[in-house]
Amino acid sequence: MAETLGRIVAGGVVAVVRLDDLARAVDVARALVAGGVEAVEYTFTNRSAADAIARARDALGATAVIGAGSVLDPETARVAILAGAEYVVTPAYKAATVEMCHRYGVPIICGALTPTEILTAWEAGSALVKVHPASLGGPAYFKDILAPMPMVRLVPSGGVTFENVGAFIAAGAAAVALGGQLVDPRTVAAGAWDALTERATTLRRSVRLARERRDAA
Repeated sequence: MAETLGRIVAGGVVAVVRLDDLARAVDVARALVAGGVEAVEYTFTNRSAADAIARARDALGATAVIGAGSVLDPETARVAILAGAEYVVTPAYKAATVEMCHRYGVPIICGALTPTEILTAWEAGSALVKVHPASLGGPAYFKDILAPMPMVRLVPSGGVTFENVGAFIAAGAAAVALGGQLVDPRTVAAGAWDALTERATTLRRSVRLARERRDAA
């Protein structure tokens, strides 16, 4: 668990792959990894997500950290883990899902929004807490939340853009999660893998520079 979590935080970017067609899931992951984004999350809004996870794990091995997103219940978490998911992301806190992930030794990232929800998920064992939709409060909200709860590691999702990534990191986010801003259906359908790699490279650079400025402040 510690190694997986360490790689996610070190990379600073989680790519959320929410597509209607996951036939090219492996190509997507390869392009992202080429740009330095190792954490790739396939969401269970697509019933082929488990298959995509298994194929990506087989194809990329240790070069990527493959996860499952939009996991609503412990049964889905178990399916994802057995398919090879190295971490599980939920839209909201559910104790039974946390318990299932801990049983298999897989880190879970629970979704939350309010201070109470965030602290509840953290105390229950959520390795990171996904704040969604982050667009509601923006980076300033993260700074306000972390002032009394500096031990919580937060990941903004929903509303993260190329323009505000640095602001979220500066406000204390442990990492950021991007979906359609990073992996969109049109780019995937066109097989524009160089474009996807370039986006990943840009995001990683933004995270690195924001961390350097934050640490120097």
